[in-house]
Amino acid sequence: MSTSNSIKQAAEAARNKTSEAMDATKRIADTAKADPIAVKNDFLHTPFMRGALPFINGGAAGMVATTVIQPIDMIKVRLQLAGEGARTGPKPTPISVTREILAQGKVMDLYTGLSAGLLRQAVYTTARLGFFDTFMNSLTVRAKEKGNQIGFKERAAAGLSAGGLAAMIGNPADLALIRMQSDGLKPAAQRKNYKSVIDALSSIAKSEGVGALWAGAAPTVVRAMALNFGQLAFFSEAKQRLKDTSMSARAQTLTASAVAGFFASFFSLPFDFVKTRLQKQQKAPDGSLPYKGMMDCFKKVARDEGLLRFYRGFSTYYVRIAPHAMVTLIVADYLGFITK
Repeated sequence: MSTSNSIKQAAEAARNKTSEAMDATKRIADTAKADPIAVKNDFLHTPFMRGALPFINGGAAGMVATTVIQPIDMIKVRLQLAGEGARTGPKPTPISVTREILAQGKVMDLYTGLSAGLLRQAVYTTARLGFFDTFMNSLTVRAKEKGNQIGFKERAAAGLSAGGLAAMIGNPADLALIRMQSDGLKPAAQRKNYKSVIDALSSIAKSEGVGALWAGAAPTVVRAMALNFGQLAFFSEAKQRLKDTSMSARAQTLTASAVAGFFASFFSLPFDFVKTRLQKQQKAPDGSLPYKGMMDCFKKVARDEGLLRFYRGFSTYYVRIAPHAMVTLIVADYLGFITK
């Protein structure tokens, strides 16, 4: 008898809970119909979303920028790999490289490696902009508690830290991008003809080992730190200095982005050059590699090709970095504004 009563009580409690849940759901739905903006704002202001939004906005902004800039990135990589190991010889230009690519295939060949580029942005830019915003918010709160304002030193530290952490996470996608873009330089019989970034990653891991996915990680991290130091720190600093000028908010963002793109290019190009060389290299039949590591690559390129080789294609690199920085930062700024 007592067991029967317990079952009835449990069933009654379950019905009451279900009824309460349905009533609550109905109230939320009615509120959403009456004031959808308020519901959206409530959701965006939950602790989880406040922590996740810098990462979501950063990744979305980076993917938009990569889709726009991918052909320029393809040309930049081919310029860096041209004339490897030789000081003299023909000097390719962005126009000659573009002509060569178009002569071998179709216009869409300029988008080779787009899937890897998008994956890289989904991982790398999501992490670096997310970490940067998180670090900056933390540093701002700490500075206010002490009655101070954050300066260039704090912005630089946040940019360097965010870039280094994000680069380690995103290295496999970066490696896959370089392999896909350089595959067309090999003789037809030696090409891997990767179908997608997943195919490239699995093929590299299977033939060279999982550790090979982090080839060139050292210059990738240093490049990212240099690029972020130039891009994020100078963007933040430039925006701060332009805030009290007569320029419109949009003009301030564009100007700050252009300034940030120049410094990002200047500081990071030598490391980007070495990163490309290290990630492109593969073992010879005897098991040897052209370069033993970052410093060995710097030494051999400087000796065999000259110091200026590290800045080959600076204009192309700037045209790739500056618009990418501008699109990324403008989209991230806009997404930050509509989700604040």
